[in-house]
Amino acid sequence: MIGPEDAHAVHDGKEGCDLLDLDAPGLYINRELSWLSFNRRVLEEAQDPAHPLLERLKFLAICGSNLDEFFMARVSGLLRQVEEGALETPPDGMTPGEQLAAIRTAVRSLYPAYAHCWEDDLLPALGAAGIAIARVADLDPSLRAALRETFETSILPTLTPMAFDAARPFPFISSLALSLAVVVRDGDGSSRFARVKVPVGLFGRFSPVDARSFVLLEDLVAANLDLLFPGMAIAGAWAFRVTRDAEIEVQIEEGSDLLTAVEEGVAHRRTADAVRLEVAADMPSDLVSFLAGHIGLLPEQVYGSPAPLALSDLWSLHALDRPDLRDAPFLPAVPPLLDPPEAAAERLRREDLLLYHPYDSFAAFVRFLSHAADDPAVLAIKITLYRIGADSPVLDALLAARKNGKQVTVLVELKAKFDETENISWARTLERAGVHVVLGHPRLKVHAKVCLIVMRHDSGILRIVHLGSGNYNPVTTRIYGDLSYMTADPAIAEDVGHLFNALTGYARPPGYKRLLVAPDHLRNGIVARINREIERHQTHGDGSIAWKMNGLLDGDVIRALYRASRAGVQVDLQVRGLCALRPGVPGVSENIRVLSIVGRFLEHARIYYFHNGGEPEVLLGSADMMPRNLNRRVEVLFPVPDPAIALEVKRIFDIHFADTVKGRWLCPDGTYLRARPEGETEPLSSQDWLITNRGVWHGRT
Repeated sequence: MIGPEDAHAVHDGKEGCDLLDLDAPGLYINRELSWLSFNRRVLEEAQDPAHPLLERLKFLAICGSNLDEFFMARVSGLLRQVEEGALETPPDGMTPGEQLAAIRTAVRSLYPAYAHCWEDDLLPALGAAGIAIARVADLDPSLRAALRETFETSILPTLTPMAFDAARPFPFISSLALSLAVVVRDGDGSSRFARVKVPVGLFGRFSPVDARSFVLLEDLVAANLDLLFPGMAIAGAWAFRVTRDAEIEVQIEEGSDLLTAVEEGVAHRRTADAVRLEVAADMPSDLVSFLAGHIGLLPEQVYGSPAPLALSDLWSLHALDRPDLRDAPFLPAVPPLLDPPEAAAERLRREDLLLYHPYDSFAAFVRFLSHAADDPAVLAIKITLYRIGADSPVLDALLAARKNGKQVTVLVELKAKFDETENISWARTLERAGVHVVLGHPRLKVHAKVCLIVMRHDSGILRIVHLGSGNYNPVTTRIYGDLSYMTADPAIAEDVGHLFNALTGYARPPGYKRLLVAPDHLRNGIVARINREIERHQTHGDGSIAWKMNGLLDGDVIRALYRASRAGVQVDLQVRGLCALRPGVPGVSENIRVLSIVGRFLEHARIYYFHNGGEPEVLLGSADMMPRNLNRRVEVLFPVPDPAIALEVKRIFDIHFADTVKGRWLCPDGTYLRARPEGETEPLSSQDWLITNRGVWHGRT
């Protein structure tokens, strides 16, 4: 790790910041370690008593699901690199093997932290709130008897013990399935192993004891194993769980199609290589070795957990009917331009609209889209869909539009990780309804969030565009902080038309007038704007850059920001998660500040602000500054043409950047420190401020 005191030693021991090599590995934070640091910040929210109790459970559940995805996607990729002998290293210079070793060290410290949060903090707090999570062995005999009866009549018939002996091979363990490793002894005292899958999908993770208390389902199964193995002595039962590689390799051969290839890839996940074995911390070491050996994992791929496995299941407790233990709900603002929806098109012809979810109502946009589906003046609707969700009013509007004779084109990205099955189902539904469906792109993920509505107008053809950072998903719009923009600007609308033609056909756009589109032009466009700010600052001394994003990993962009800092440009960054840039390194990044906010809502918006000599340029859109976004995805950043709205966007940025409640400052060594109010200044939670002041960016509340 590099700190301020040794920053000048990075380049062959030479002194002087002018000689510092901006490619030096010490100037970059490793991507995977940055992600694990982010998950620790999520854990801090679970530990924060300022959150309502069930919201703290939610954060611990997110920690669990995040770590699952990390192993399925990131660790699996590093293991493949080791196996294939990959030599290319990230900007920080760590080899895949070095990264895996560092990951193991960091993750092994997470499990006891999760356990401490659950056992010593959340469980007592739940009990004090009248929600007891009990152990079967600690219940009164009458309650144990009632639970046993429930188990015998309802759960026992669904269980299938899988033995392992000369006649029966070691059972296959599917990814993320919660299981019990059971050791039984027969009459001669010899031990036998069996696996029992815990049927969480059928009965839920928490079995009710009475109206106020629950037991873990695996505890209930373990307490009644004598009914599953009659005549055998139960020597012990311990929970375990296998995580498998979830990366999909889409290979399209002659005569096949993308949908079939993605379906086959999703099906392959069940039998993919194992990458992690989680076991109860008290599982005997010989049994751990036995499991790891038969699953095909090395000892370093085994993680013992003192906490219950599969923490993501805590989401089910978050759904309890205890509104007093959850965040207070609020009514999102309805933008005046969209109310009523039948007048919105004419208003949008004259002025643009900024939407900030969840503070603004997504339902207002859906009503506008639904009205467009019925409006005789509307000729066509085109939209990109990435994560759609199970119950989508957006899809209902699109199906209604097609039924009403509109030309409807939907690009469904089949390769949206962990949403593939849902998206495949929707793609087929849309195709059956006669919608023109494009199934993404065989080589690129289409991550851009774009909707185009084409309609007749007295002045000719009117094109209304909606672009943003968030998915057209009614669930995530309530929990993700996303910015979007609606405009009838002819140049932007023309660019969007070219984009759809490129996505659905063989068109090569002659050049976008207003949009920055990846993978062809976005990185160069961003770096050119940084260079413009550097040149302006060298002449006038007023250079300023302010960005908000999910991740900052791209080496070219980071080096450009380092050059800007060295030239004296003030660079303020809000990076929620992954950040490879080290701020505050003398001679390199002392003019760069990086803030991360983890709070009630997932900060998902992207803002790219350039002061530009007092004529600010603001870009919004779907792209983070990460190699995957810039090289392997179709992403869009778009300008905010209205100067007044551009100032409102900067105001939103400034509110977040002033957060002294949920903000954490990134230090040069890669650690984070909580922001604190200065002097007698009142603490500021940016998300709370935005709830209280929702809609101010529309000019009225």
